Amino acid sequence: MTDATSTLDNLMHEERAFAPSAEFAAAAIADASRYERAKADRLGYWAERAREVLTWDTDFAETLDWSGAPVAKWFVGGKVNAAYNALDRHVEAGNGERVAIHFEGATGDSTSYTYAELTTAVKQAANAFESLGLAKGDRVAIYLPMIPEAVITMLACARIGAVHSVVFGGFSADALRSRIDDAEAKLVVTADGTWRRGKPSSLKPAVDAALATPGHTVEHVVVVKRNGEPTDWNADLDKWWDDVVPTASGEHTPIAHDAEHPLFILYTSGTTGKPKGILHTTGGYLVQSAATHKDTFDLHPESDVFWCTADVGWVTGHSYVAYAPLINGATQVMFEGTPDSPHQGRWWEIVEKYKVSILYTAPTAIRTCMKWGREIPDGYDLSSLRVLGTVGEPINPEAWMWYRDVIGSNAGKNGEKKEHPAPIVDTWWQTETGSHMIAPLPGVTHTKPGSAQVAVPGVSIDIVDEMGESVGDGEGGYLVIRDPWPSMLRGIWGDPERFKETYWSRFDGMYFAGDGAKFDEDGDLWLLGRVDDVMNVSGHRLSTTEIESSLVAHEKVAEAAVVGAKDATTGEAVVAFVILRGGAEEGEDIVTELRNHVGRQIGPIAKPRHILVVPELPKTRSGKIMRRLLKDVAEGREAGDASTLADPSVMTRIAQDMRS
Repeated sequence: MTDATSTLDNLMHEERAFAPSAEFAAAAIADASRYERAKADRLGYWAERAREVLTWDTDFAETLDWSGAPVAKWFVGGKVNAAYNALDRHVEAGNGERVAIHFEGATGDSTSYTYAELTTAVKQAANAFESLGLAKGDRVAIYLPMIPEAVITMLACARIGAVHSVVFGGFSADALRSRIDDAEAKLVVTADGTWRRGKPSSLKPAVDAALATPGHTVEHVVVVKRNGEPTDWNADLDKWWDDVVPTASGEHTPIAHDAEHPLFILYTSGTTGKPKGILHTTGGYLVQSAATHKDTFDLHPESDVFWCTADVGWVTGHSYVAYAPLINGATQVMFEGTPDSPHQGRWWEIVEKYKVSILYTAPTAIRTCMKWGREIPDGYDLSSLRVLGTVGEPINPEAWMWYRDVIGSNAGKNGEKKEHPAPIVDTWWQTETGSHMIAPLPGVTHTKPGSAQVAVPGVSIDIVDEMGESVGDGEGGYLVIRDPWPSMLRGIWGDPERFKETYWSRFDGMYFAGDGAKFDEDGDLWLLGRVDDVMNVSGHRLSTTEIESSLVAHEKVAEAAVVGAKDATTGEAVVAFVILRGGAEEGEDIVTELRNHVGRQIGPIAKPRHILVVPELPKTRSGKIMRRLLKDVAEGREAGDASTLADPSVMTRIAQDMRS
């Protein structure tokens, strides 16, 4: 967004809306009074929610101290232990036999942990780590697949007061070492390996390579036996999990930590090339993540089975796998594998097996399932699903409708339909925000395909122009947060100036992290993607998200990615990469058809100059499309580093197709 105009062009319009059923609304956890209470007294509202969702060892004396802005202190003076709140208190309340985690392995192995069993496992891990010299304030790097030991390790660290830094298992040895060094990690917890689409994959060698060069701070490496991949062994550093954790005592007394005690560091990419260590503390993070988990998903912990498909290497796996579901006493599913292994119905098989009632996943996964065809989920009984959620990026309206009509309406095998489909909650938040910031309440909101809609109660969202002035309905601009919120990041680890410059320098007193958004004519909020994904075409500022949504709305398109390429005449030109649905034929006819379709839906200015039909898009293992690589190709450059892609060869094929 570099030109002089003040708002993004607001081009697409959505008129479909779906009210909650009377039955759902009557039994909903959260009703409209949440908004009224938060509007009347925002800090009073958060104080009430804090005492509702957490058991405090010492009550807090002040809800918010903003005197050190932009670093906040929430629930000042309060003391709390995250692991006690996630585990022990549920056992003490008589719910020890409730299943906490149903684990489904990539190769079909499965096991379940009750709250009592998980509590014992975490206590043993805490004792084992302390026996290795780990103490409150020490940092732990976690480099594990999506297995229960990942959650056990995170909660054991929280119990002790050690600070965990989870590094996604797909990252390289260099990426792991840079995070170990930045956090000065004392302990690394990893596994011999995992599986990827049915094939064994090693993890331990990346840890060995990361620690091969002297100068690191690691004293011990604890290794989980997962898939039996051969491992080198350093007797000075390495210890098997099985040798130190199951043999430790199952008794461990949790110590309450200050509400502002650091809970975890999670590294996210930065514009300088150096990863940013996002710091979250204990009290506020747990309060907002647990409160939003309860409200957004209408969680009834005594009966619901919750499944968030995110890996614990990302913030979604922190907030809505490791912490909030357990804080709220829910039963959840953890899955190690991928949606297409050993077959494309794997997810729906799991939903049917465990009677999953709440499913939370990414739009890219939904679009992939669209590409495979509805006959796959139609072959399973998905009638248990009653709430569907999306996370990670804006969802195209047509993908939203497919999710509702195919997954949310499924009342059994063979295409049987529910009278009232499961409501969809589209959520916007970030690593930095810690938990949901914009999301419908499923028992209150008339949901609209593609729109995240409204700020959660107690959160102050706005859209502003270049000068920081609020825009009106029907206008777009910069998404900002006007007031501090409990689960907000407390800084960038070791770099307070970078924290201020990155998030607080663009608009005075407002948090801005780079997303564009618009209010539609009804006042509902739409995310338009990163502002650096906005194109300036002949003076019009166009959102890549809107053009992608238009393309996906076409019956022959399963998925699309749009970038802007330099153009001598228009400044930038629209270049689209599309994956066709099964049965659609490639060729000039489909390209012309899609260009005209975008022209009709949005306007001639948005017609792509080039449309390239591709078999796959470049995605990270978390499912995010790497548009910068597509932009490299669109502008005739060699594609940049593709090492973080799930399939690095995708870019080679796209580049060849672009040149042909």
